[in-house]
Amino acid sequence: MKWRVAANGVALVVAISSVAHVSGEESVAAATQKFVANDAKSVLASIKVENEYKWGYRRSLFAHWSDLDGNGCDTREEVLKRDSISKPQVDPYRCYVVAGDWYSKYDGKTLRDRSDVDIDHVVALKEAWDSGAWAWSTSQRQAFANDLTDRRTLIAVTDRVNASKSDKDPSNWMPPLKSYWCTYLGDWISVKARWGLSMDQSEFGRIKNLLASDCSTLTIASWSAAPTLGNSPTTTTNNSGTAAPTNTTAVANSTVNTTSPSGVKDIYPGSYCAPVDGLGTYKGTVYVCSKTNAEGSPYAGGRA
Repeated sequence: MKWRVAANGVALVVAISSVAHVSGEESVAAATQKFVANDAKSVLASIKVENEYKWGYRRSLFAHWSDLDGNGCDTREEVLKRDSISKPQVDPYRCYVVAGDWYSKYDGKTLRDRSDVDIDHVVALKEAWDSGAWAWSTSQRQAFANDLTDRRTLIAVTDRVNASKSDKDPSNWMPPLKSYWCTYLGDWISVKARWGLSMDQSEFGRIKNLLASDCSTLTIASWSAAPTLGNSPTTTTNNSGTAAPTNTTAVANSTVNTTSPSGVKDIYPGSYCAPVDGLGTYKGTVYVCSKTNAEGSPYAGGRA
């Protein structure tokens, strides 16, 4: 089965095989079985290399700092408690970490004021989105954003260092403390592999080079299967402002509606189209109005 995706602005078409992009839940399940410790190079080689998906990200698509286990503590407070190097003082009524001491492994600083501490997603939410989470369900993104089942997913670090990292991957950001680089790479690789996320060429190349030099003996510790929270459908807002479910299995784009927006009732392959990211149909096939093909290459003249 194939779906054709037309580019933004110009309705140029790209065929996407259903084998290449199964549903987000299936891709996570296929790549995130329990893993036994292995050489980092072998784990890296198992990760798919492809262009990033650069459209539609919003932080609100990942419901973070949730209380998934219902114990009264949201994820941020859980990590502040877990990562404190001294016994933390916790308000028992609202599970608020009043005091603690935190060692930021990114820069080697010890922090005693919780306001100086950020909880970092080692693989940032936008990076996860660009690398495959765009095809996940809402519940799967929530599971990723609040993952306490593997310590490598979330870490307490200095807020300023976390701000400098932002959503960068190892090709354009590494921790200031160079002695932590190999551990950081191991964590990055493990999160990507465990959650079935891809890497782009520059990210993969930088990591591969570091594994061939400074981190040549690095091994990746074992992990359990990634958590799931059920399969609630992704919802987006259509042109009228009402919520509409998104079918991520049928259309490889979880940020647009399966209902054709007004004005894009029909899209013809090879012609101009609007609006960008709008959906339409042609002879029973669903198309997306896009400025790039499935590999992320832009069409000539910025056309859709």
